[in-house]
Amino acid sequence: MKKYLNHEIRINKMEKLRKPFYIILPILLLITFNSFGQSIEQKDSLNNKLMNAAREIMASAGTCALITLDQQGRSRVRVMDPFLPESDFTVWFGTNPKSRKVDQIKKDPRVTLYYFDKSASGYVMIHGIAQIVNDPMEKEKRWKAEWEAFYPNKPDGYLLIKVSPEWMEVISYAHGIVGDPLTWEPPVVLFESKK
Repeated sequence: MKKYLNHEIRINKMEKLRKPFYIILPILLLITFNSFGQSIEQKDSLNNKLMNAAREIMASAGTCALITLDQQGRSRVRVMDPFLPESDFTVWFGTNPKSRKVDQIKKDPRVTLYYFDKSASGYVMIHGIAQIVNDPMEKEKRWKAEWEAFYPNKPDGYLLIKVSPEWMEVISYAHGIVGDPLTWEPPVVLFESKK
C-alpha cells in the first residue's frame, strides 16, 4: 500500500511539473528561434556592410592585382584593369590569349584578386575560380575603347577572364571594418558555389 501511495504521489508531482513545462517549452523555443533569427539578421547585416564597402573600394581602386599560380605553384602577380564587379561579385578582365596568365589559369583556375584602398588603408581580397571566355558576344559586351592600341586584332587577339568568387576578405577603416584584435584575421563573406 505504501508503495502504491508513493507511486501516486510521484505521479501527482510529475503532473504538476508538466503544466509549467508545457508553458515554458514554447517560450524557450520562441526565444531560441528569435535569437537564431537575430543571428541570421546580424550576419546578413554584416555581409551587406562588407559587400557595400567592398564595392566602394573596388570601384575607387581602378586597378587590381590578379594572382595566379605557375607550374611550380609559385604566385604570379600582375596589375589588371578590371570591369566593375557584377551583383554577385563576378569580375571580368580582358587579356591577350598568348599571355602567361591564360596558360596558368588553364592549368590551375584558382586565383586571387587584390584591390587596395589608397584613401583609407583598406583592401578587398577575392579568392575565386577563373575561366577563359572566348565568346564573341561576351567579348563585345566587355570592351573598353582605350584598349584599342593593346588589341589591334580584337577578334583573335583579345579574350576574357571571368573570376567567380568563392570567398572575400574586406578591411575598411573608413567603414569601421577591421580584423580580429588578437589574430588580425579580416571579416569574410562566403559566396554560394555556382556549380
